[in-house]
Amino acid sequence: MKLSLLLILFYFLAVNCLGFATMGIDKHRARRHAYRIPEATLFLFAFIGGSIGSTIGMYSFHHKTRHWYFVVGMPLIIVLQGLLMYGLTKVVDFKFM
Repeated sequence: MKLSLLLILFYFLAVNCLGFATMGIDKHRARRHAYRIPEATLFLFAFIGGSIGSTIGMYSFHHKTRHWYFVVGMPLIIVLQGLLMYGLTKVVDFKFM
């Protein structure tokens, strides 16, 4: 496997773990009435590639599931990122082997 593919996979693993963790941390802070992570930051982690981890975290911790913009927005980001990746594979000739 090429180094560039490993770096891409590591990036997506790391950013999805961070997206999952930020949902859990924010839920913990919400229960303690402590300083919260801004919603824009939660969406930022999803937008930069952590949408799957953020969505899993959202439902695992039952956090932000009453806000329509999270319930609709997180899966929408996943779909848009999937379409972007599909489009990139059609435009750019990726060679992973």
